[in-house]
Amino acid sequence: MRNRPHIPALTATLVLFLIVGCGGASDSEQATPDQAGDQSSLTADQIENGIGPAVEVNLGPIDEAMAAKGEAIFTSKCAACHKMDKRYVGPPLADVTKRRSARFIMNMMLNPDQMIREHPTGKEMFATYMTPMPSQNLTEEDARHLLEYLRTQVPVVE
Repeated sequence: MRNRPHIPALTATLVLFLIVGCGGASDSEQATPDQAGDQSSLTADQIENGIGPAVEVNLGPIDEAMAAKGEAIFTSKCAACHKMDKRYVGPPLADVTKRRSARFIMNMMLNPDQMIREHPTGKEMFATYMTPMPSQNLTEEDARHLLEYLRTQVPVVE
């Protein structure tokens, strides 16, 4: 029988990989998705208005020209995933301005990755729709135009 000195070394290496791969932190030490972006690390303002660059939004009467620009942006960048009155890939948006603050809406458009990762509402939406909202590389002006368009939308009553 031939001498095979590499077998014990190979076996020891495999056992080591199994220990490391299957071991790790205890259950109490492992972060859950809710703990990873714990709400306690967010300010009250961030909970209300989202995480992102939109720090001030002045709303007045609806600006029709701005809303028209927003509609064009919506059609080209948002309509593939969002409908106004029904769930699609993402949530329906007809009454989003009644459910969320203007800053929250803009921050979700401008900073979707961080919102989904760290904000409790973003996490909840991801858990519900199972698809992250992709960044559309919008400017703050684009997001403001989209917000104005969304302000013109109301749910259809059947």
